[in-house]
Amino acid sequence: MGKVSYEVNAKIAYLTIQSPPANALSRSLLKDINEKLDQIEEENMVKAVVLKGEGKFFSAGADIKEFTVLQNASEYESLSTQGQQIFDRIEKFSIPVIAAIHGAALGGGLELAMACHIRIVTEKTKLGLPEMSLGIIPGFAGTQRLPGYVGTAKAYEMILSGEPISGTQAVEYGLANKAVPEEDLTAETMKLAEKIAAKSKPAINQIMHLIPFAKTEQFSKGVREEAKAFGEIFGSEDAKEGVQAFLEKRKPNFQDK
Repeated sequence: MGKVSYEVNAKIAYLTIQSPPANALSRSLLKDINEKLDQIEEENMVKAVVLKGEGKFFSAGADIKEFTVLQNASEYESLSTQGQQIFDRIEKFSIPVIAAIHGAALGGGLELAMACHIRIVTEKTKLGLPEMSLGIIPGFAGTQRLPGYVGTAKAYEMILSGEPISGTQAVEYGLANKAVPEEDLTAETMKLAEKIAAKSKPAINQIMHLIPFAKTEQFSKGVREEAKAFGEIFGSEDAKEGVQAFLEKRKPNFQDK
């Protein structure tokens, strides 16, 4: 049985990490996530993905037990590379991945959440990279993604101290999009996913292609790509339907074409 459940409803895929008690990110769990991404791409009908954890946590981090069986630096590097590649795939996914984060997202759990495109947290969620407290360092690109969200000064503080921040603070620092009471997390996440799923899939795919250019120094290339995509998207049936629906003051009926 896999450690990540998968279901689709109204063109939204729900991936739930199921590895109690802490939803630790073992190699097999990472493989399950990757396989679910394969399935989403193969089925080609999903417009948004919601990633969440079952039980008390989103994910409290990597499976520390696996560290004890690795033999040498090469094997540790291989584990790090595996996580980095899967999280990089999430970040480059052609549809948005929304992380619904409750309880705690620590270590590898936060690194997974940072690879997602949108993060909705509870006000009391704990988010942090505590690896330094174990004498190790983040290994799933945490040192590279965190500064992009909170700035270098705050990233130094969070990683070197190992102290977590709350969901409310995560919004303040730019690490999360929204903090809500725990009882509202599911409803708020679904509301956003449904808004996205109501849009045209070709347009969604183009946005997912374009926005990452803003994270790099390739801004001039990004704007050229945007202009190209802008022209391409207006040739789609959904773009024509969207424009026509606007003019007719009605809700568009997108066919994902």
